[in-house]
Amino acid sequence: MFDGIKKRVVCMWFPRLASDRVLRARPCDGPFILTLKTSNAERIYCLNTEAERRGLHRGMSFADARAFCPDLVSHPARPEQDARFLSVLRRWATRYCPWVGREGADGLVLDVSGSTHLWDGEAAMLDDMRAHAERAGLNIRLGCANTRGAAWALAHYSNDPVDGALEQLPAAALRLDEKVISGLQRLGLRTIGDISTTARAPLARRFGSDLLLRLDQMLGVQPEPITPEAEPPHFGVRMTMSDPIGLLDDVMGVTARLLDPLCKKLKAHEMGARKLSLTLRRVDQGSQQVELRLAAAMRDPLRILPLFERGLGEVDAGFGIDQMRLEATLVEPLMMEQIGATTPRNTPDQLNDLITRIGTRIGLENVQRFLPADSHIPERGFTIAPAAYSTPEGPWVSLRPRPLLLFRPEAIAGVGSTPPERFRWRRMSLTTARVTGPERITPEWWLQDESWHTGLRDYWKVETRQGRRLWLFYTPQNPGWFVQGEFA
Repeated sequence: MFDGIKKRVVCMWFPRLASDRVLRARPCDGPFILTLKTSNAERIYCLNTEAERRGLHRGMSFADARAFCPDLVSHPARPEQDARFLSVLRRWATRYCPWVGREGADGLVLDVSGSTHLWDGEAAMLDDMRAHAERAGLNIRLGCANTRGAAWALAHYSNDPVDGALEQLPAAALRLDEKVISGLQRLGLRTIGDISTTARAPLARRFGSDLLLRLDQMLGVQPEPITPEAEPPHFGVRMTMSDPIGLLDDVMGVTARLLDPLCKKLKAHEMGARKLSLTLRRVDQGSQQVELRLAAAMRDPLRILPLFERGLGEVDAGFGIDQMRLEATLVEPLMMEQIGATTPRNTPDQLNDLITRIGTRIGLENVQRFLPADSHIPERGFTIAPAAYSTPEGPWVSLRPRPLLLFRPEAIAGVGSTPPERFRWRRMSLTTARVTGPERITPEWWLQDESWHTGLRDYWKVETRQGRRLWLFYTPQNPGWFVQGEFA
């Protein structure tokens, strides 16, 4: 009688996932660590083999690590990038079986039941996994068993990756909290064999049901499913033409037909495109690509289509284009908006379309806007950011009026702590008519700024008889007068 396929599970553990990810791009022969700020202190988040050989370990203070290793190389950790890298490894692992899930922040679990024969057995499959990981510069440990818990234990605590002796493994192989492990050790229960031969009722009363659940999951008494991650939606459409096209109007027409289904798919997932890539394949097998970067996420084909016109006008169709492919390479969440009779005109959309049109000519990064900053220092009262990747913030708040035009301080002649009655500025002779002030501004002591090395400043608003309305300041510590701005 056919009893079914025997369940087999493989656990992939990448013990140095974070450091391996960085060292793949920036190799380092010496000790290397990644640091992460925890509990108001920089600590070791991950390290390479050389750093561990020098006596460093995870959780160690960064200051202590530098004392141990003066030649230590360090970089800040990026856990979010590590998570994305693990997602890439998960897609790679699907070459061995379609059922692949995550195992914590640095591991994968695979249900290889029925697929090991494709690799001439489990041993050959595990060897292939090690070979691919080694070529990619990754440290990997493997475990293969009948249950997920047993595979995890073998990968983390055994030198025999295939059905090793579980009874000799430490209690930590049951994936328990450190407090539970310490409590078991105080009772003399140091291995899984010790725990499995102990009466279950006292263990449950003392340590709770999680201990027995983990033990049963390892032994296969309790099932532990493997939940694979769903593949992210792919926002791409393609059209093949029976007859080649080359006129701009024809290419724009096909682009419009591609935008409709793409935007419908974006709407179904409540997403909007920020970057679109249109690939045009010619009959001579050559291809050209037109990339459109949008100032804001959108999914309206009527708004997107005119933005492609400039890029498509520069395409060389050759002997004709027989295939076009449109893909949203960068998407963002874009929720639905309530529209009613009293809804105002969509001015932000018009502004974003204008930014996109200008950005196609000079680059989106070069279209910039001013944003308010929390600082009483005039030079730091604002920041400059790309308009496509920032949102207007405000309103601008200032206790005193600020000049519309601000420039570097320009020295003028003056004596005393009050504005001079007559002075020359930019080859102009000016006469003071009215003054307002002073407004004393002190440096931000927590920042080192060479432009404020003279100390505090007394600012005055000076209206001249010649019609210029200037912003002057006086430096008491090092007496001198300067013009820094001009009012409208």
